Amino acid sequence: MTENRLDQVFSRCKQENRAALVGYLTAGDPNVEISESLLLALAESVDVLEIGMPFSDPMADGPVIQQASERALAAGTHMRDVFALVATVRQQHPDIGIVLMGYANSPYAMGIERFAAASAQAGADGVLIVDIPAEESAIWGTHLQAHGLHRIMLLAPTSSEERIALACREAGGFIYYVSLTGITGADMGDIASVQQQVACIRRHTDLPVCVGFGIKTAQQAQAVAAFSDGVVVGSAFVAQIPAHAGDAAAMQQSIRDNARALRAALSPSA
Repeated sequence: MTENRLDQVFSRCKQENRAALVGYLTAGDPNVEISESLLLALAESVDVLEIGMPFSDPMADGPVIQQASERALAAGTHMRDVFALVATVRQQHPDIGIVLMGYANSPYAMGIERFAAASAQAGADGVLIVDIPAEESAIWGTHLQAHGLHRIMLLAPTSSEERIALACREAGGFIYYVSLTGITGADMGDIASVQQQVACIRRHTDLPVCVGFGIKTAQQAQAVAAFSDGVVVGSAFVAQIPAHAGDAAAMQQSIRDNARALRAALSPSA
């Protein structure tokens, strides 16, 4: 695959001697109109924006992101809205990476080829489907590659050496290492153990390795950035939406402030 924006983002961060900031929000939360403003606010500071596709049974997610999906679906968010939000962010932030993240139901319901085409047309650079493991990735990987999309793969503390090798062979863009055996929003695992696992993954791939799940503070982000290529933060951003329920401006400002603080923590001078 020719170099896409994700490759360019990580190359740029490496040149700047810092880890990338990867930020997540669920599309359509709390509704499509406000979601657009929140995604644009987050996009100001992140290097890669993960846009969650709302789903009724987000099994890997904790209560914070589960409730985000519930709010988005209750507000009537459809996949056409997700793609429209991606297109808006891409238009205003042409250089950041955009990854669609979610569950297999979304591409299957649309048809994988149609989903891949729509994702690329909207401006996405990669797709991470939580419940399609590396062993089954061939059923959709060719469609993503045909449209220039990277296939992001997950690894966890329980991943065997064999599974790590397989996921690294199948992946593109970056490897997403889940720092704990649990759901999003839980407390992060032991830093030394996370560092050891990242080192193990690096033996199998030259792709950037990003670490997520449980990272909530600038201090945690800075610690993880010392040995990873990217730091993924999701629940800490999503939590600002119910924390400022009914006040879209406050949601936007809180997400913006949190993202700026995290980005500052990843700068070489921090």
